Amino acid sequence: MRDWQSELDLEPHGEGGHFRRIYTSPHEIPTPHGPRPSASSIYYLLDERQPSGLLHRNRSDILHFLVDGGPLEYVTVDERGTLSRTLLGPDDERFLLVPGGWWKASRLVGEARHGLVAEVVTPGFDYADHEFATRAVLDDFPQLADALRAFVRT
Repeated sequence: MRDWQSELDLEPHGEGGHFRRIYTSPHEIPTPHGPRPSASSIYYLLDERQPSGLLHRNRSDILHFLVDGGPLEYVTVDERGTLSRTLLGPDDERFLLVPGGWWKASRLVGEARHGLVAEVVTPGFDYADHEFATRAVLDDFPQLADALRAFVRT
């Protein structure tokens, strides 16, 4: 297995796993929350040391492309509280769109030892647009509490 963390110079991510920003558009666009780059992109890695990420959401749409490894399970919750599970892997989907405002988390599944994803965020990522889930999200969606609890920082 390739050492993607060293090869791509990835650093720890607050969501879990490791990442590195690889692109930020020089073109800004207006949003209700201030100007943002038109797009940005990162590499994101989950591995045996960090096999899952925390539940979070962003105001922007995020496109996820499997680069290597997997499968990874993405758990998403839309604004109505509908939970979906999508596998990204060599024998599964290779691409996933998570619309802005949806909660999402990911984890390695099965025999996966790592999962490397490239993400494209549009409008581009800004920390002001990012939110980690708290226990309050479990209260907002009590029917999903058992499915989401593992992804919420206690």
